[in-house]
Amino acid sequence: MILETIEYAMEALAKADSDIARAYPLVGAPAPRQRDQGFATFFNTIVSQQISTEAARAIMGRVTSLLPELHAQAVMDVEDQALRDAGLSWRKVAYAKGLAEAELSGTFSADGLTTLSDDEAIAAITQLRGFGRWSAEIYLMFSLQRADIFPADDLALRVALGRLKKLEDKPTPKQARQLVEHWAPWRSVGSLFLWHYYRGEPL
Repeated sequence: MILETIEYAMEALAKADSDIARAYPLVGAPAPRQRDQGFATFFNTIVSQQISTEAARAIMGRVTSLLPELHAQAVMDVEDQALRDAGLSWRKVAYAKGLAEAELSGTFSADGLTTLSDDEAIAAITQLRGFGRWSAEIYLMFSLQRADIFPADDLALRVALGRLKKLEDKPTPKQARQLVEHWAPWRSVGSLFLWHYYRGEPL
């Protein structure tokens, strides 16, 4: 989403939610965030799981040297040990091979997700080994630029929502989803705002 869309959505969210109306002038609008679509982004997601950004970047650098063209057939053709030597754990090697196999067999299509509804796309992604709902929702938000996604399993998002709503503790994922139902159809922008608020919450 471009900044103009985010600013339009933030005005709508401020009208729908008095807590956003209070916080928005204090921290401003969140910046747009976009990631590439396609197979390589899913591969990168596997690499990035449960490690630091710096470590993931280093591993992806070695993977890029190993596989200059990062697509499903190339991943299937490379030796498992070569991926392990690049820095992937054996579990992540299995996830990467599973992703490539699903893409080649037609049981999953990264490019085909653009034609699916939000729920259909999430279901397609979460059938892959190694991909939970949070990973699917992040892909929909940042790669497909879907406007009404709320990744409630994100810890920072729930902490920020608890602070915004002045709760005693962070809400559970279920409670968080209920608290932002009235943010539709702009829950993705609401999510961006909560991350922004988490980093820049005024004292």
